[in-house]
Amino acid sequence: MSGDIMVNITRAADLLEVGANGAGWTAPLGTTSPGDPAIQPLTPWAPLGAISDDGLVQGFEEDSQSFTPWGLTAPIRTAITSSLRTFSLTAWETGRTTVQALQYRLDAADLTPTAGLTTFAETASPVPDRRAFWFVVLDGDNFQRGFYCPEAEITERSDVTHKQDEVAGFEWTITCYPDSAGNTVYHFDRVPETEAYTGS
Repeated sequence: MSGDIMVNITRAADLLEVGANGAGWTAPLGTTSPGDPAIQPLTPWAPLGAISDDGLVQGFEEDSQSFTPWGLTAPIRTAITSSLRTFSLTAWETGRTTVQALQYRLDAADLTPTAGLTTFAETASPVPDRRAFWFVVLDGDNFQRGFYCPEAEITERSDVTHKQDEVAGFEWTITCYPDSAGNTVYHFDRVPETEAYTGS
C-alpha cells in the first residue's frame, strides 16, 4: 500500500566473520595465554603448523532436562545437565614433532631422531594427556579471534589415510575442561565496534 513506512533492516558487513586464516598452538598445563590474537605466541607455546582447509570447528554440545508439571504439556523449567566445549581440526604437518607428540600422547623430546631415525611405541594403556591450547581465527586485520583452553586434551582421533592423491592428516577433537576458576574457554576478540542502535 502506498504511503506505508518500510522497516529498516540493520546490517553491518564488517561484523561478519569469514575464517580465512588461522592457526593453533599447544603448551604445557599452566601456561598463560598470549592474551591477544594479534600477538605472536612465544615458547613454550609450540605451533601445530598447517591445518586443513576445513579450518577450525568450535563445538557446542549441551544436554538439558525439562520439568513439566502434572496437568501441563509445556515445561516450566529446563536445567542444563551437560555443557561441553570442543575444538576440531585436521593437522596436516604429521612430521612436525609437536603434532606427532599430540597424536601419540608423547613428549616432543621423545621424538628426537638418532642418526636420522625416530622410534617410539604406542602403549596399550594410554593415560590422560592434558595440555593448554591457543587457537586464532583471522579475517584480515578487521576480525581476529583468540580462544584459550587452559586445560584440554585430544579425546577423538580419526583414522589416518595414506594414499597418493590425499594429504595424510591427524583429525582431532579437543575437549576443554574446567580450570581452577571453573572456566573452559577464554575468548580474546579484536572485532569492529557494534554501533549503537538508533532505530534506523
